[in-house]
Amino acid sequence: MTLDLTAELAGTRLLAVIRGTDTAAAIATGTTLLAEGVRVVEVALTTPGALDAIAAIRAAAPAGSLVGAGTVLTPAAVADVAAAGAQFVVTPAVVDSIGAAARRGLPVAAGALTPTEAYAAIQQGAAVVKLFPASLGGPAYLKALRDPFPDIPFVAVGGVGLADLPGYLAAGAIAVGVGGPLVGDAASGGDLDALRERARSYLAAVS
Repeated sequence: MTLDLTAELAGTRLLAVIRGTDTAAAIATGTTLLAEGVRVVEVALTTPGALDAIAAIRAAAPAGSLVGAGTVLTPAAVADVAAAGAQFVVTPAVVDSIGAAARRGLPVAAGALTPTEAYAAIQQGAAVVKLFPASLGGPAYLKALRDPFPDIPFVAVGGVGLADLPGYLAAGAIAVGVGGPLVGDAASGGDLDALRERARSYLAAVS
């Protein structure tokens, strides 16, 4: 049975984006976020040892949580992340990996900014559209996009701080994806206690 990524994101309303400079720190970040109650995490392939990190976080993940791969650009990368145990794929743009992942039954959150890109992403098999970078147009732009595409599930990603979150959800995002404002420097060896505090703040904001 194919994972319903749309329903999972709509239920949790928060996607944590891990992009760091150290494999062990990325693993610690993912396991810490999941332990705090974040249920959906993505490890960007630009992180050193990302495939190992995905496998390790997936192995330690509590039941009901999801571990995915981000910045997946090519069909070859789709094969790699599937082998590592990724449960979903995230792209920064409308790229060949969307169709390749969809054909494998791996749900995709595909990056798009314009109406043309959003429509193309869905046509190529994306489950949800990652509005990226969301901060470029803010909640008002998301609302404008949703007017002609009320049936496309959008996740707002890119520059979504804690104070911005309610605006995107009110504008119709099913969830927000948060990297730097949530993860901070944890995935590069930073303070995990500070990460825990930020995670609690974000979870409180979406609950």
